[in-house]
Amino acid sequence: MRLKPSSRINFSLAGLLALADISTIKQRIALQGSSYILDTLLLVPGIHTQQEAPKVNGGELPKTCAMTTGYVFRTENQATVNYFQKIAKKGSLTTVEVESEKDRFPLFRVLFPIGDTIPSLLYFAGISLTVTSLSLLILFRDFWAMGILLILMFSQLVNTVLTRRRAQIGWKGQLEPGVHGDLLIVLEDDACIRMRGLTDDLKAVTAGQWMRELNTIEGYLSSSATMLVYIAAALSPNSSAKGGLCLAVLLLTSVAMLGLCNTMTQELHMFGRRVHIVEGPKKYKSEKEMVAALLKEPTMKCTSWVISMGFVKNEEELEALKNGPSEPVAGPSTHPSMLVEEEASETTALLGSSRGERSSTTYTG
Repeated sequence: MRLKPSSRINFSLAGLLALADISTIKQRIALQGSSYILDTLLLVPGIHTQQEAPKVNGGELPKTCAMTTGYVFRTENQATVNYFQKIAKKGSLTTVEVESEKDRFPLFRVLFPIGDTIPSLLYFAGISLTVTSLSLLILFRDFWAMGILLILMFSQLVNTVLTRRRAQIGWKGQLEPGVHGDLLIVLEDDACIRMRGLTDDLKAVTAGQWMRELNTIEGYLSSSATMLVYIAAALSPNSSAKGGLCLAVLLLTSVAMLGLCNTMTQELHMFGRRVHIVEGPKKYKSEKEMVAALLKEPTMKCTSWVISMGFVKNEEELEALKNGPSEPVAGPSTHPSMLVEEEASETTALLGSSRGERSSTTYTG
């Protein structure tokens, strides 16, 4: 007996989509610096990988120098490095500014950002989609699909709490109130970032790790939240076709909107600070051309960072870089326009001699 293949698409395994290892949610956490309670309603594939968010920088810790003091160090905040990788362009200098936003309620910083209105609307749309899906499942009386959705929400809640506990500002060195800083960060692909702001704000977003390591209890909770996602996937065959379709649309649409939200976000929120682009990316032919332009700024008093960062080897090269490329100097009785005429005449003479002709040229001083 030959069985006919079914022409219907079965959505009962839609819960398996939650197991997809997609970095979208980790990128979102890095851009907003932490997680918030409303993130519980934002369900996308990969929610079980949130505690791996500190790996978003790919292990890169770019070399950084303070152009005001010459001090060289490495930017260790993984979320900040990830933001630099997002906005920087190869062979270009992008200038960003750090400012405090401690006077704003923490949730409002993310929900109502100053410069990223459209990403905020996309974030709200993803939350609304989860509420709508839950309402439809109640209407369909699909209690299996409803249970799967609630399990995913609870797993997301556990991860949100863990992320908030880990992403706490620690010791950032001695306070320097009122002191302004100017940093230059060089990424691996020769893309450069210039970061300006108060020194204490600069330390907050660059010094030290973004998230601390999980302790023993938090590790157990993280593992439990991951297991809940696998349990939800295992229970997905019990859902109806309508319920499975609802879960599939929810997960796929939410991850698409969150990915678009991340792409359009041009700001970083970290420990009560806001990092945003003020200029660039500005293209340069070489790193030395960029450094020479920075050295010509009136406020650039310290120059030792040029040698410390390896742009030049010694003081002689530094002085040559500060003075710029040498220009040809004309003699006291020779006008620059006459030099051009002389070069053209010499070329004509050479061409004439190759044909056996003799040419002579007379100049008037």
